[in-house]
Amino acid sequence: MFSAGARTRLNPPLPEGYFGNAVHVKKVKITAGELLKNGLGWAAMQMNKMVVSQNSEEVMKFYIEWVENPLIFCKGSVLVGNTSLGISSSPRYNIYGTDFGWGKPVAVRSGMANKSDGMITLFPGVEEGSVDIEVCILPETLQALENDQEFMEAITKN
Repeated sequence: MFSAGARTRLNPPLPEGYFGNAVHVKKVKITAGELLKNGLGWAAMQMNKMVVSQNSEEVMKFYIEWVENPLIFCKGSVLVGNTSLGISSSPRYNIYGTDFGWGKPVAVRSGMANKSDGMITLFPGVEEGSVDIEVCILPETLQALENDQEFMEAITKN
């Protein structure tokens, strides 16, 4: 499940100075078997196809359906269950270039509303071309990964 930006997808597009959210939620369902069979590149391509297919008609369809049947996202909701993986980011904003008078940020993290088991947030990094990755998993999930020999071998340099 991911949020797709709607600012430039609407026709006419929202003005550049629009202040507020303009997103809609989309799902890509992939089974563990499909992922193992086809690999991460295939899974990423499925997500890319969903993002590319979003146009003004799709965005308006989502908004109309939401007005007819509102769905509020919150921690513990059915949409954020224990088999979901959420990925979030916004390359639109120069996160490290923002200075509110306290100096430039040394790190960027999402707020508490975006913390749930399996949530991954990507931010443009402080250095040109780099990426900051925030991964939120429960302690027992982290312990299970640490105890998984195959996983540890896959991520550990030899």
